Amino acid sequence: MRGVRTLSADVARRTALAAQGFGDPRPAGPVTRRHLARVLGRTQLLQLDSVNVAVRAHYMPLFSRLGAYPRALLDSAAWADSARRPRMMVEYWAHEASLLPVADWPLLLSGAKRPGWWRHYAELAERRSGLVDEVLAAVKELGPVGAGALERALGSEGRPPGVTWWERSEVKRICEYLFGLGALTTGTRVNFQRMYDLPERVLPPEVLAAHPMDHAEAARGLIRRSALALGIGTEPDLRDYYRLGPADSQRAVAELVEAGELEPVAVKGWPAPAYRWPTATVPRRIEGRALLCPFDPLIWERERTERIFGFRYRIEIYVPEPKREFGYYVFPFLLDGELVARVDLKADRAAGVLRVQGAFAEPGVASARVAAELLAELDVMAEWLELDAVEVMPRGDLAGALTRAR
Repeated sequence: MRGVRTLSADVARRTALAAQGFGDPRPAGPVTRRHLARVLGRTQLLQLDSVNVAVRAHYMPLFSRLGAYPRALLDSAAWADSARRPRMMVEYWAHEASLLPVADWPLLLSGAKRPGWWRHYAELAERRSGLVDEVLAAVKELGPVGAGALERALGSEGRPPGVTWWERSEVKRICEYLFGLGALTTGTRVNFQRMYDLPERVLPPEVLAAHPMDHAEAARGLIRRSALALGIGTEPDLRDYYRLGPADSQRAVAELVEAGELEPVAVKGWPAPAYRWPTATVPRRIEGRALLCPFDPLIWERERTERIFGFRYRIEIYVPEPKREFGYYVFPFLLDGELVARVDLKADRAAGVLRVQGAFAEPGVASARVAAELLAELDVMAEWLELDAVEVMPRGDLAGALTRAR
């Protein structure tokens, strides 16, 4: 490409890892809010997910980058507020349901991001406009409050007996619709249950005053954050980070290139043009180890993960057990900048055990060293989760080496 720098795939990989915080050393002492803010400044957001087979998704990226830390540190930063320790994060739909810096809330509500699945509740909200008003009034009176308590306060029926969690009551659907519109937000969580509250009781006045934000300006702001978090990526990579619409993303990328805020580059082996954040660093090497949950932002875009690391990764939660290749909840293992193995993990809290239900090495890796490093990290994770031991099951080509490493 004439006038465009060409980078090697290795440089692109190290750029991406450094952008996500894997070029930074883990803290030598206690982890503080300053460390949390540093990671959030790298990743820009933390994805939420309800699966709790090992540890909930939003806790793990901090562990992957910082090592063992008090999970209460994240809880207080996300769901508590005081004069001495103001709320750092707010919930909204970003990549998916996510925690993001409080100041970014108006960007996500600008319309630049594609509406989430909650848009399907618009027909219900229009048909039951009186219920919308009742929900808002009840939250104003009772909030922060869960959907179940709202149903009881409004005299509404919950889910009929025997239906699944996904078959939500009308009150719950209205709450989620209003959450998507930004008319409600999460005041706090109790046992991971969202407690709805009014934005004016959760967000600072200056953040509320910034909404609504200009659509095109917000799209550029989100692409800037994507580029900062990714370090380098194709336009679809940048788009996917916050799930923008294609037209908005393409326009924002073009405008940022024109303004000199994104550098067009070519990466050897990448089939599409790439864009580099101008201040992205390229460490000479990446050292250290990390277990990555399925919703870690380094790997959540599976095609990008395969392009950068040569690592094919799919989440198999919804695959019937006999058809799973690697397991239910599989953590890739990062060692010195390469994805070298994967483990299917379960925290058996009743038995006090972190169970490795399957362990698999990537082709060509030094299994003995990988197993020793992986076991060391599993031991740290087990202690962090207040479990007594790591138990390795005999499934997978790395299981034997992992057992011998003990």
